Amino acid sequence: MSAAPPRLVATVGAAALLRRLRDVHGALMMHQSGGCCDGSSPMCYPLGEFIVGDRDVLVGLLDLRLAVGEVPASLPSADLDAVPVWISGSQFQTWKHTQLVIDVVPGRGGGFSLEAPEGWRFLSRARAFTAAENEALDSAPPLVGAEYAAGARPPVPDAAQVVAEAADACPVPAPPAPSGQKTPL
Repeated sequence: MSAAPPRLVATVGAAALLRRLRDVHGALMMHQSGGCCDGSSPMCYPLGEFIVGDRDVLVGLLDLRLAVGEVPASLPSADLDAVPVWISGSQFQTWKHTQLVIDVVPGRGGGFSLEAPEGWRFLSRARAFTAAENEALDSAPPLVGAEYAAGARPPVPDAAQVVAEAADACPVPAPPAPSGQKTPL
């Protein structure tokens, strides 16, 4: 069985916007919206502004110290460098077979999210885990709000958390070649 992959990655653009928001608002957190007022966008708040429930699931801690491709040696020791990303427990059951990719695109963010006036908005993308990755993840359950509140923290990721572009984490497969044609090399 292979090591469990990270449940969460961010694009370099999303990480840069989070750093800018952190410099203005202080420590941050995110919650993957369940689809109400602002659709199903990841929402960014000052740390502690959104009340995390006991059964909410920690998808991961985005480490703002990292550049593209870097693997952390430790968890961030300062709240300013760690952005916990949460999702409701019931919604996690739907998303648990996918890696959440936090991206950023031009546009107006959700009215409750800190990036709203920035001209950019956070966007969730997802990559389906392979069967082997799902098996590895079954043996590494994520933390829930009650555990996190009691001081538990996730293990240090052993893979990169920041990718250059969303396609690096969730590539779009090429369409099949028409019958009788070979795919380009």
